Amino acid sequence: MTADVRLRRGRGALGFSFFVQGVTFALLVTRIPAIQDRYGISDALLPAFLAAVPILAGVSSVVTEHLVKRVAPSTVLRWAQPLVLLALLGVGAGSQMWHVALALGAFGLFVGALDASMNMLGVSLQGAYGRSIMLGFHASYSLGGILGASAAWAGAHWHLSLFSSYLPAVVILLPVALIASRFYVDRDKAESSAGAKGLGPGGFKLLLPLCLVMACAYIGDSTVSNWSAKYLQDVLGSSEQLATVPYNVYMVTTLIGRAVGDLGVRRFGAVAVVRIGSVVAALGFAVVAGAPGAWTGMLGFTLLGIGLCVIVPQTFAAAGRLFPGASDTAIARLNIFNYVGFLIGAPLVGGIGDTWSYRGAMLVPMVLVLVTLFYARSFGTEPARYGVRHERPRVVDVGRGGNEV
Repeated sequence: MTADVRLRRGRGALGFSFFVQGVTFALLVTRIPAIQDRYGISDALLPAFLAAVPILAGVSSVVTEHLVKRVAPSTVLRWAQPLVLLALLGVGAGSQMWHVALALGAFGLFVGALDASMNMLGVSLQGAYGRSIMLGFHASYSLGGILGASAAWAGAHWHLSLFSSYLPAVVILLPVALIASRFYVDRDKAESSAGAKGLGPGGFKLLLPLCLVMACAYIGDSTVSNWSAKYLQDVLGSSEQLATVPYNVYMVTTLIGRAVGDLGVRRFGAVAVVRIGSVVAALGFAVVAGAPGAWTGMLGFTLLGIGLCVIVPQTFAAAGRLFPGASDTAIARLNIFNYVGFLIGAPLVGGIGDTWSYRGAMLVPMVLVLVTLFYARSFGTEPARYGVRHERPRVVDVGRGGNEV
């Protein structure tokens, strides 16, 4: 097998992994009201359940940082993804509160390893390609989210049980994910050995601005994933079926933004794209907070998708560039702030919503996402490139003809 074929297969396999995770996560978060009703979880207790998942995922990401020094990230991903799917099925299979607590705990533990290892492989593949492909992987995640949210809508529309809604996805996706995992591509052994040395003295200080951006971006993202359905149903007066749509709209716009995002950052640079995304996301939160009805709320979630979609993939890619010899370690630590954002965002919005107003609660992530404006320079200074200094000129790609990767 030639190197080009191996990379293409690895790219396709990893893209499918991102897709599966998008389906899985959407099926979980868009049915939060149904999960709450099934297990009798009160509004006061719901934030604790939502917070437990990112806490355990963060712990798992720390463990993964050390685990990948001994086993390849592809091995971690190969086993984590099926376990995440089975944990999702467990969420729909129980009948008592401790059942869902156990299932959500398992989901959090496995999803931390899954997210970290997926992005490790994505950054290393981007380095092997020598050009921007990271946004494409996250576009696959968005596509999966659209399918998952659509399946959740169908389940709500036809009044299917959670187990009946989740079972087809697990039965179809789990075996295909296992087959695709055979084609994952890891970093070469020399780079992996270098990465095992860690970030070096002062390394985390250099990484900290990206960590803050990641946390703020995921506060915004978690607000959409955890509260959009409840917000539309309880605040804007929509039906249960319509309440599943905002997340779908959000994922559609993130798909579009990420599908063209690599072209945008190559043309205008990562700094400009991240800044524009932050402003658009803040505008989206403002529209959601002031929406008089469900359809105006949809417009706000549309803007949120356009604005937030580029920030997270760019942050992972920037960490890989900042620590080219220790990207696995950098990404595992950065991934923790993914869950810090979820940990803060879910209870923060819920707490403000319960004690004051859910409309007012939407203004908090609006302010926090603007923090990205102050740290946008951390994404690189190259005006017309994604930021990978060894990115191959376009003439090389054209010249490769049928062997282009």
